[in-house]
Amino acid sequence: MTAIKHALQRDIFTPNDERLLSIVNVCKAGKKKKNCFLCATVTTERPVQVKVVKVKKSDKGDFYKRQIAWALRDLAVVDAKDAIKENPEFDLHFEKIYKWVASSTAEKNAFISCIWKLNQRYLRKKIDFVNVSSQLLEELPKVTEESVPSGENQSVTGGDEEAVDEYQELNAREEQDIEIMMEGCEYAISNAEAFAEKLSRELQVLDGANIQSIMASEKQVNILMKLLDEALKEVDQIELKLSSYEEMLQSVKEQMDQISESNHLIHLSNTNNVKLLSEIEFLVNHMDLAKGHIKALQEGDLASSRGIEACTNAADALLQCMNVALRPGHDMLLAVKQQQQRFSDLRELFARRLASHLNNVFVQQGHDQSSTLAQHSVELTLPNHHPFHRDLLRYAKLMEWLKSTDYGKYEGLTKNYMDYLSRLYEREIKDFFEVAKIKMTGTTKESKKFGLHGSSGKLTGSTSSLNKLSVQSSGNRRSQSSSLLDMGNMSASDLDVADRTKFDKIFEQVLSELEPLCLAEQDFISKFFKLQQHQSIPGTMAEAEDLDGGTLSRQHNCGTPLPVSSEKDMIRQMMIKIFRCIEPELNNLIALGDKIDSFNSLYMLVKMSHHVWTAQNVDPASFLSTTLGNVLVTVKRNFDKCISNQIRQMEEVKISKKSKVGILPFVAEFEEFAGLAESIFKNAERRGDLDKAYTKLIRGVFVNVEKVANESQKTPRDVVMMENFHHIFATLSRLKISCLEAEKKDAKQKYTDHLQSYVIYSLGQPLEKLNHFFEGVEARVAQGIREEEVSYQLAFNKQELRKVIKEYPGKEVKKGLDNLYKKVDKHLCEEENLLQVVWHSMQDEFIRQYKHFEGLIARCYPGSGVTMEFTIQDILDYCSSIAQSH
Repeated sequence: MTAIKHALQRDIFTPNDERLLSIVNVCKAGKKKKNCFLCATVTTERPVQVKVVKVKKSDKGDFYKRQIAWALRDLAVVDAKDAIKENPEFDLHFEKIYKWVASSTAEKNAFISCIWKLNQRYLRKKIDFVNVSSQLLEELPKVTEESVPSGENQSVTGGDEEAVDEYQELNAREEQDIEIMMEGCEYAISNAEAFAEKLSRELQVLDGANIQSIMASEKQVNILMKLLDEALKEVDQIELKLSSYEEMLQSVKEQMDQISESNHLIHLSNTNNVKLLSEIEFLVNHMDLAKGHIKALQEGDLASSRGIEACTNAADALLQCMNVALRPGHDMLLAVKQQQQRFSDLRELFARRLASHLNNVFVQQGHDQSSTLAQHSVELTLPNHHPFHRDLLRYAKLMEWLKSTDYGKYEGLTKNYMDYLSRLYEREIKDFFEVAKIKMTGTTKESKKFGLHGSSGKLTGSTSSLNKLSVQSSGNRRSQSSSLLDMGNMSASDLDVADRTKFDKIFEQVLSELEPLCLAEQDFISKFFKLQQHQSIPGTMAEAEDLDGGTLSRQHNCGTPLPVSSEKDMIRQMMIKIFRCIEPELNNLIALGDKIDSFNSLYMLVKMSHHVWTAQNVDPASFLSTTLGNVLVTVKRNFDKCISNQIRQMEEVKISKKSKVGILPFVAEFEEFAGLAESIFKNAERRGDLDKAYTKLIRGVFVNVEKVANESQKTPRDVVMMENFHHIFATLSRLKISCLEAEKKDAKQKYTDHLQSYVIYSLGQPLEKLNHFFEGVEARVAQGIREEEVSYQLAFNKQELRKVIKEYPGKEVKKGLDNLYKKVDKHLCEEENLLQVVWHSMQDEFIRQYKHFEGLIARCYPGSGVTMEFTIQDILDYCSSIAQSH
């Protein structure tokens, strides 16, 4: 119990400046046992307050907590239940009767004793003690406060038996005396009984000496006793005076206690008044809306700048009043409820006024903007919506207020804005694209059906006409073929260049007009509707196509504001709804351009790629970036289709069986395509697409040149291969296309190989009999006959050699070469101009054969004096003369 008492004093009462005097372990009578402690305490500061405190052990841990406290002056009766028998039960009568059962009768008696003493000292016997043992009450005065030293730090109870029974340590002097005494008796430790007997004898000696000394000083004792009697009388007088003083001070104490209690109540009242005033000031300052703001919300002019500013300030003030963080209990006050209802009514009224006014502004914008469409119908420009945006942005703060206070009306305004503006933009954009189609084709209705008129009509077949040209026969038909090809080339080079440039400018103008229009509208939507438009992962157009069914998809129907990611989606969905006609119109325009000339897909691919790249740098998730990206897919598809069509046309080329082939149409068209593409794709972002197309086209060209050469009947295969690969090599050398370097080398090799093959094949054996003769000579040598012994063979002697040589005089050789030249001239086409190259190669091959024959004569017929009837110089003269004559 002592340990618990110290723990309670330390943990509970010392922090509250209280002193624990007595403690009893109790439980409530007649109920399930739940032990607690009743503590009698006094404060350490004046005026002293005496309390009975109930302390209970916490359920959550091994510590005690203060549960309830009663002032001792509120205790009326202490009922010990039985004054004779030991009974642990007792009652305390405060405002109601508390019945307790102590853990032991001794603890109960000690606690009641402490209460009695405190009553005697501080309450002047106001408490009635019932059924308390008279013996207990009779013993108590012996240890009242008169027998206890005064002072705040002394215990009121003089009967703390626990303190008497406690072990007291020896001080230093006592320890020293015991050590000296034990040193005089060395056997003190080994023989304690002998040591104790010695100490007893010495004590008896000392007692006898003391008695003798007292008896010897009887006179002094009598004098001392007399003095003591006088001192006792003085003490009695002092006690009487102190008792009278105490009685007088007791009344003063009671008055001071009453004054202290009164001051406490006054202080409490003042504190409550200050808190009440603070609460009232808080409500008045935060929930009072100025009359000017109320009038602005009810009647403010939403058309003028001054009225809009006043309404904005009033709406902000109303929002602050509605969003004030009320303290606990405020929402139960009738005045607060009435004020909140008034604010709600004002909010509803102003939200309706604002929504109605803005709807009217949206409708008026549609009518006003329609009147400006006529002046833009003849120009390839889109109307400017900046004035309308500027006027509406004055309401941006009010839209933010509406978004945070009434999301349903905010959402309704958003839908109405999309409905009105989508119809307006649809009219403007369709008229704009109609003008673009007129400028491309010169007509309106026909452009919708992709019909072409005027100069554009001639372009329809300009590309395919080259592929459908047939190779005509020689003579007059050859000239007709040449003229047709020239007409086709003139159409592609002269007419196409102008119209393609025109188309390129119109297409660029269309994109340049659409881009700022979309960016301006998206920026306005973000500012006006207070939506975030930071970068995010781009979504596809299919994510939000179903926008005509009313509420925006993926929106909160509960009226709560959207998170940032949903707000970015909302901007994109609004743009899709407003500009839903842009992508179809762009696709129609692209289809028209592709119909006019399939090569227009090159221009469109470059322009569209550039604008997509620009838009993605600004915001890759924007509507413009996504829309142009989708259209770019269509353009790329058309470009791939153009390449596939060219390859298919290569495969479908048919040549005439009666005319020479010359430069194949698809080879000439590849040259045109490459030249056009290089000029268009200079510094373009999507160069890789063109390089892939080059690779596909050049492979198709190579394969189909060889295919046509194999099928050719009029023109030798080597001539077809030689001329076309020479043309391809010249084209690639001139354009310097880096991705086709390998193909350029391959084309040069094929040209060289087929040139050599054609020369050897065409030249053949111009000196046929002489050639047969020397082939026989070489056969004999191959059989093992020595070269100098060949002349002894009957069929190959000198006479036979001279006979064969005489059959080929110079005149006959020149005639054979002239026929060969005419034959080569018929095989080769004029466009490529390879006749002189081929003729020079044949001249070199003829001279090589001549030198071979002379070498055989020198080795097999040494010293015979047999020589050819013409020389190498004669051959050179013959070839030069024949070339000049033709």
